[in-house]
Amino acid sequence: MSGPLAGVRVLDLTTVVMGPFATQVLADFGADVIKVEPPEGDIMRHAAPMRSPGMGHIFLNANRNKRSAVLDLKQAGGRDACLALAARSDVLVYNIRPQAMARLKLSYADVCAANPCIVYVGAFGYSPRGPYAARAAYDDLIQGAVGLPWLLAQSGASEPRYAPAAIADRTVGLHIVNAVCAALYSREKSGRGQRVDVPMFEHLLQTVLGEHLGGYTFEPQLGEPGYTRMLAKGRRPYQTKDGYVCVLVYNDKQWRAFFRLIDRQDLLADARFATQEARSRNYDVAYELVAQAMNQRGTDEWIAALEAADIPVQRMNSLGDIVNDPHLAAIGFFHTVEHPSEGRLKSMAVPSEWSVTAPEHRRHAPRLGEHTREVLREAGLADSRIDALVASGAARL
Repeated sequence: MSGPLAGVRVLDLTTVVMGPFATQVLADFGADVIKVEPPEGDIMRHAAPMRSPGMGHIFLNANRNKRSAVLDLKQAGGRDACLALAARSDVLVYNIRPQAMARLKLSYADVCAANPCIVYVGAFGYSPRGPYAARAAYDDLIQGAVGLPWLLAQSGASEPRYAPAAIADRTVGLHIVNAVCAALYSREKSGRGQRVDVPMFEHLLQTVLGEHLGGYTFEPQLGEPGYTRMLAKGRRPYQTKDGYVCVLVYNDKQWRAFFRLIDRQDLLADARFATQEARSRNYDVAYELVAQAMNQRGTDEWIAALEAADIPVQRMNSLGDIVNDPHLAAIGFFHTVEHPSEGRLKSMAVPSEWSVTAPEHRRHAPRLGEHTREVLREAGLADSRIDALVASGAARL
């Protein structure tokens, strides 16, 4: 075993993206993650494209370094087997509503009775203390709840749209990782386990309102909400003569360099652009000025000129550009792994780099129920009992 969480065992009752992404990070960090799946498997197993049924691409990219055990938690035998696994785990992570966990008799009280030192982490839509507690939650719904589609429309989109990435799932997934690591550190000092709730709405809202609380920050209110720079309609990749380029002219030094670059030194005396505060009140005008200039040259010419002027610039990549990116090739971000059933796969590296406890790719994303017998044996169940569970449908190999 390697990685900073080597020796930690995580019982993973999560499905879809948010929970599996979080537990994959924990697994990448060295934790032994046991993924407990229902008989039909995690729903993301069935998201095409795929080479084999039940091994869809999103599942493969969120479940490496884990072991899969199939238990029907609605059956008493499956629940008891799950509690046996919990008794030998450090962490349990789930992402259904707490009320559903209680109906399964896997509430914090139930699990704590089996293992008083466990860290019991729930990731669901809304705080259980509020009136939205029973609401279903998915990435699209939470994006809507925190105002992201509205913000996109405010910033120039033709209509409200969701961000074309699982922003809520993956952002809150990292909060789950933070919560697990902090709770394990607390247990190391105190010897006590605890329950931790990580609601999606409140966590993603903290991310969004960090910029956009705006005038609502002050009591009484001082202006409108929203960060004007991010809502400026000109904040977008700029079209050049032959493509697009991403440019951020931000501080005083960069604006002076940009005005010299476009031969508009006269604007150095323009009150709208003279200071950071002045520009923060005139972003639409400033960004339109940049847009007009970018249209006068080609992408490569602009990148060379802006880099020489020490102005932050980046070529706008397509997904095809990214998988062929020379920087990513140099650091080995994408590498090929051999999967026993899926053949050669492109895998992404752990993005953090460690001088001592380096994470590594230890296990392929598991086939459904690949490790059921193995992990139940480790939990102390005899083969005869495991066979009985399989015969009853409470487990699957």
